[in-house]
Amino acid sequence: MSYTHLEIRREGPVGWLINDRPDQLNAMNAAMRDEFADAWLELDHDPAVRVIVHTGNGRAFQTGVDVTEIADDGIGMERYRESMENFDLHFTSWHQKVWKPVITAVNGICCGGGFHWVADADIVIAASDAEFFDPHVSVGQVVSIEAIGLIKKMPVEAVMRMAFMGRHERMGARRAHELGMISEIVDPPDLLRQRAQEIAELIAKNSPAAMAATKKALWGALELGLTDACRQGARHLVSMWGHPDQEEGPRAFAEKRDPDWQV
Repeated sequence: MSYTHLEIRREGPVGWLINDRPDQLNAMNAAMRDEFADAWLELDHDPAVRVIVHTGNGRAFQTGVDVTEIADDGIGMERYRESMENFDLHFTSWHQKVWKPVITAVNGICCGGGFHWVADADIVIAASDAEFFDPHVSVGQVVSIEAIGLIKKMPVEAVMRMAFMGRHERMGARRAHELGMISEIVDPPDLLRQRAQEIAELIAKNSPAAMAATKKALWGALELGLTDACRQGARHLVSMWGHPDQEEGPRAFAEKRDPDWQV
Protein backbone atom coordinates (compact mmCIF):
# COMPACT_ATOMS: atom_id res chain seq x y z
CA MET A 1 0.00 0.00 0.00
CA SER A 2 0.99 3.65 -0.38
CA TYR A 3 0.69 6.10 2.48
CA THR A 4 0.54 9.89 2.67
CA HIS A 5 1.66 10.41 6.26
CA LEU A 6 3.69 7.25 6.94
CA GLU A 7 6.73 5.69 5.31
CA ILE A 8 7.10 1.91 5.12
CA ARG A 9 10.50 0.33 4.47
CA ARG A 10 12.01 -3.13 4.70
CA GLU A 11 15.67 -3.73 5.47
CA GLY A 12 16.38 -7.46 5.54
CA PRO A 13 14.14 -9.04 8.20
CA VAL A 14 13.27 -5.64 9.67
CA GLY A 15 10.17 -3.66 8.73
CA TRP A 16 10.28 0.08 9.37
CA LEU A 17 7.18 2.16 10.10
CA ILE A 18 8.17 5.84 10.01
CA ASN A 19 5.98 8.79 10.99
CA ASP A 20 6.20 11.20 8.07
CA ARG A 21 4.64 14.57 8.85
CA PRO A 22 7.90 16.28 9.90
CA ASP A 23 6.63 19.83 9.25
CA GLN A 24 3.86 19.15 11.82
CA LEU A 25 6.27 17.38 14.24
CA ASN A 26 4.58 14.13 13.18
CA ALA A 27 1.32 15.08 14.89
CA MET A 28 -1.42 12.58 14.07
CA ASN A 29 -4.28 13.93 11.99
CA ALA A 30 -7.36 11.87 11.16
CA ALA A 31 -5.87 10.53 7.91
CA MET A 32 -2.65 9.44 9.61
CA ARG A 33 -4.64 7.71 12.31
CA ASP A 34 -6.40 5.62 9.66
CA GLU A 35 -3.11 4.84 7.90
CA PHE A 36 -1.59 3.42 11.09
CA ALA A 37 -4.25 0.70 11.21
CA ASP A 38 -3.30 -0.54 7.74
CA ALA A 39 0.46 -0.07 8.09
CA TRP A 40 0.80 -2.20 11.23
CA LEU A 41 -1.11 -5.05 9.61
CA GLU A 42 0.83 -4.78 6.35
CA LEU A 43 4.11 -5.32 8.20
CA ASP A 44 2.67 -7.94 10.54
CA HIS A 45 1.33 -9.99 7.63
CA ASP A 46 4.57 -9.80 5.62
CA PRO A 47 6.38 -13.14 6.16
CA ALA A 48 9.73 -11.52 5.30
CA VAL A 49 9.42 -9.11 8.23
CA ARG A 50 10.31 -10.58 11.60
CA VAL A 51 10.72 -7.41 13.68
CA ILE A 52 9.13 -3.96 13.31
CA VAL A 53 10.84 -0.67 14.17
CA HIS A 54 8.75 2.48 14.62
CA THR A 55 10.37 5.92 14.49
CA GLY A 56 9.83 9.38 13.01
CA ASN A 57 11.23 11.67 10.32
CA GLY A 58 12.44 15.11 11.33
CA ARG A 59 13.06 16.47 14.82
CA ALA A 60 10.14 14.76 16.54
CA PHE A 61 9.07 11.16 16.99
CA GLN A 62 5.41 11.93 17.60
CA THR A 63 3.51 14.79 19.21
CA GLY A 64 0.06 13.24 19.55
CA VAL A 65 -3.13 14.42 17.98
CA ASP A 66 -2.91 17.32 15.55
CA VAL A 67 -4.20 20.15 17.78
CA THR A 68 -4.42 22.56 14.83
CA GLU A 69 -6.74 20.18 12.98
CA ILE A 70 -9.06 19.68 15.94
CA ALA A 71 -9.13 23.43 16.59
CA ASP A 72 -9.85 24.51 13.01
CA ASP A 73 -11.96 21.93 11.22
CA GLY A 74 -15.26 22.33 13.08
CA ILE A 75 -15.31 18.68 14.18
CA GLY A 76 -12.56 18.61 16.78
CA MET A 77 -12.37 15.57 19.01
CA GLU A 78 -15.95 14.55 18.20
CA ARG A 79 -14.71 12.47 15.25
CA TYR A 80 -13.03 10.18 17.78
CA ARG A 81 -15.87 9.97 20.30
CA GLU A 82 -17.40 6.67 19.18
CA SER A 83 -14.06 4.88 18.92
CA MET A 84 -13.08 6.04 22.40
CA GLU A 85 -16.43 5.28 24.00
CA ASN A 86 -16.29 1.76 22.56
CA PHE A 87 -12.52 1.48 23.02
CA ASP A 88 -12.32 0.54 19.35
CA LEU A 89 -8.81 1.80 18.59
CA HIS A 90 -6.49 0.74 15.78
CA PHE A 91 -3.42 2.99 15.65
CA THR A 92 -0.81 1.11 17.72
CA SER A 93 0.66 -2.37 17.41
CA TRP A 94 -1.14 -3.43 20.59
CA HIS A 95 -4.49 -2.25 19.23
CA GLN A 96 -3.84 -4.24 16.04
CA LYS A 97 -2.70 -7.40 17.87
CA VAL A 98 0.70 -7.42 16.22
CA TRP A 99 2.55 -10.44 17.64
CA LYS A 100 5.89 -9.70 16.04
CA PRO A 101 8.42 -7.87 18.26
CA VAL A 102 8.04 -4.08 18.02
CA ILE A 103 10.82 -1.59 18.78
CA THR A 104 10.02 2.09 19.21
CA ALA A 105 13.04 4.32 18.44
CA VAL A 106 12.34 7.79 19.83
CA ASN A 107 14.01 10.59 17.91
CA GLY A 108 13.69 14.07 19.41
CA ILE A 109 10.35 15.15 20.84
CA CYS A 110 7.82 12.63 22.13
CA CYS A 111 4.81 14.16 23.82
CA GLY A 112 1.11 13.72 24.53
CA GLY A 113 -0.40 10.99 22.40
CA GLY A 114 3.11 10.04 21.28
CA PHE A 115 3.26 8.01 24.49
CA HIS A 116 0.78 5.53 22.98
CA TRP A 117 3.62 4.04 20.93
CA VAL A 118 6.04 4.10 23.86
CA ALA A 119 3.56 2.29 26.11
CA ASP A 120 2.52 -0.24 23.47
CA ALA A 121 5.98 -1.21 22.14
CA ASP A 122 7.93 -4.23 23.36
CA ILE A 123 11.28 -2.40 23.46
CA VAL A 124 11.90 1.37 23.50
CA ILE A 125 15.21 3.06 22.79
CA ALA A 126 15.80 6.79 22.43
CA ALA A 127 18.33 9.24 21.06
CA SER A 128 20.31 11.10 23.70
CA ASP A 129 18.56 14.36 22.76
CA ALA A 130 15.04 12.92 23.11
CA GLU A 131 12.55 14.89 25.20
CA PHE A 132 9.38 13.60 26.81
CA PHE A 133 6.41 15.58 28.17
CA ASP A 134 2.63 15.38 28.26
CA PRO A 135 0.82 18.65 27.46
CA HIS A 136 -2.75 17.30 27.58
CA VAL A 137 -3.90 19.22 30.65
CA SER A 138 -2.20 22.36 29.34
CA VAL A 139 -4.57 22.36 26.34
CA GLY A 140 -7.68 21.30 28.25
CA GLN A 141 -7.47 17.58 27.49
CA VAL A 142 -7.45 14.51 29.74
CA VAL A 143 -4.38 12.34 30.28
CA SER A 144 -5.65 8.79 30.05
CA ILE A 145 -4.99 5.72 27.91
CA GLU A 146 -1.34 6.23 27.01
CA ALA A 147 -0.43 7.12 30.60
CA ILE A 148 -2.32 4.09 31.91
CA GLY A 149 -0.16 2.02 29.57
CA LEU A 150 3.02 3.65 30.88
CA ILE A 151 2.15 2.67 34.46
CA LYS A 152 2.90 -0.96 33.56
CA LYS A 153 6.55 -0.12 32.90
CA MET A 154 7.54 2.79 35.18
CA PRO A 155 6.73 4.23 38.61
CA VAL A 156 3.22 5.60 39.04
CA GLU A 157 4.41 8.88 40.54
CA ALA A 158 6.62 9.62 37.53
CA VAL A 159 3.62 9.17 35.24
CA MET A 160 1.45 11.35 37.52
CA ARG A 161 4.10 14.07 37.57
CA MET A 162 4.22 14.20 33.77
CA ALA A 163 0.43 14.23 33.63
CA PHE A 164 0.06 17.17 36.01
CA MET A 165 3.10 19.22 34.97
CA GLY A 166 1.78 19.33 31.42
CA ARG A 167 3.88 21.41 29.04
CA HIS A 168 5.76 23.03 31.93
CA GLU A 169 8.34 20.28 32.45
CA ARG A 170 10.28 18.10 30.05
CA MET A 171 12.02 14.81 30.80
CA GLY A 172 15.35 14.03 29.16
CA ALA A 173 16.53 10.67 27.88
CA ARG A 174 18.69 9.99 30.94
CA ARG A 175 15.78 10.42 33.34
CA ALA A 176 13.51 8.35 31.09
CA HIS A 177 16.10 5.58 31.22
CA GLU A 178 16.39 5.79 35.02
CA LEU A 179 12.61 5.43 35.32
CA GLY A 180 12.38 2.47 32.95
CA MET A 181 10.48 4.25 30.18
CA ILE A 182 13.27 3.36 27.76
CA SER A 183 15.89 0.59 27.86
CA GLU A 184 18.75 2.26 25.99
CA ILE A 185 20.09 5.74 25.15
CA VAL A 186 21.79 6.13 21.77
CA ASP A 187 24.57 8.72 21.53
CA PRO A 188 25.18 10.41 19.19
CA PRO A 189 21.54 10.76 18.14
CA ASP A 190 22.23 10.23 14.46
CA LEU A 191 23.07 6.58 15.21
CA LEU A 192 19.55 5.86 16.49
CA ARG A 193 18.28 4.09 13.37
CA GLN A 194 21.49 2.12 12.96
CA ARG A 195 21.24 0.90 16.55
CA ALA A 196 17.54 0.03 16.15
CA GLN A 197 18.38 -1.99 13.04
CA GLU A 198 21.16 -3.81 14.93
CA ILE A 199 18.87 -4.75 17.82
CA ALA A 200 16.10 -5.80 15.44
CA GLU A 201 18.45 -8.01 13.41
CA LEU A 202 19.61 -9.79 16.58
CA ILE A 203 15.99 -10.38 17.61
CA ALA A 204 15.17 -11.59 14.09
CA LYS A 205 17.62 -14.49 14.51
CA ASN A 206 15.18 -16.15 16.90
CA SER A 207 12.20 -18.39 16.16
CA PRO A 208 9.28 -16.26 14.88
CA ALA A 209 6.76 -18.76 16.29
CA ALA A 210 8.42 -18.85 19.71
CA MET A 211 8.62 -15.05 19.86
CA ALA A 212 4.94 -14.68 18.95
CA ALA A 213 3.93 -17.15 21.67
CA THR A 214 6.25 -15.38 24.13
CA LYS A 215 4.72 -12.01 23.35
CA LYS A 216 1.20 -13.37 23.81
CA ALA A 217 2.18 -14.89 27.16
CA LEU A 218 3.93 -11.81 28.54
CA TRP A 219 1.44 -9.21 27.33
CA GLY A 220 -1.41 -11.45 28.43
CA ALA A 221 0.06 -11.50 31.93
CA LEU A 222 -0.55 -7.76 32.21
CA GLU A 223 -4.29 -8.41 32.02
CA LEU A 224 -4.40 -11.10 34.74
CA GLY A 225 -3.49 -11.97 38.31
CA LEU A 226 -0.35 -14.05 39.01
CA THR A 227 -1.92 -17.53 39.00
CA ASP A 228 -4.14 -16.94 35.97
CA ALA A 229 -1.23 -15.34 34.10
CA CYS A 230 0.99 -18.36 34.79
CA ARG A 231 -1.77 -20.75 33.72
CA GLN A 232 -2.20 -18.87 30.47
CA GLY A 233 1.58 -18.69 30.06
CA ALA A 234 1.78 -22.46 30.41
CA ARG A 235 -0.71 -22.84 27.56
CA HIS A 236 1.40 -20.62 25.32
CA LEU A 237 4.51 -22.58 26.31
CA VAL A 238 2.91 -25.91 25.43
CA SER A 239 1.63 -24.47 22.16
CA MET A 240 5.20 -24.71 20.82
CA TRP A 241 5.58 -28.41 21.69
CA GLY A 242 5.68 -30.35 18.47
CA HIS A 243 6.35 -27.20 16.41
CA PRO A 244 9.23 -27.67 13.92
CA ASP A 245 11.13 -24.74 15.44
CA GLN A 246 11.23 -26.43 18.83
CA GLU A 247 13.06 -29.37 17.31
CA GLU A 248 15.18 -27.29 14.94
CA GLY A 249 16.57 -25.07 17.73
CA PRO A 250 18.33 -27.81 19.76
CA ARG A 251 19.43 -29.58 16.56
CA ALA A 252 21.07 -26.41 15.18
CA PHE A 253 22.73 -25.76 18.55
CA ALA A 254 24.16 -29.27 18.65
CA GLU A 255 25.36 -29.02 15.04
CA LYS A 256 26.89 -25.56 15.65
CA ARG A 257 24.95 -23.86 12.83
CA ASP A 258 22.32 -21.17 12.45
CA PRO A 259 18.78 -22.51 12.81
CA ASP A 260 16.46 -22.69 9.81
CA TRP A 261 13.24 -21.38 11.35
CA GLN A 262 9.83 -22.04 9.90
CA VAL A 263 8.26 -18.80 8.65
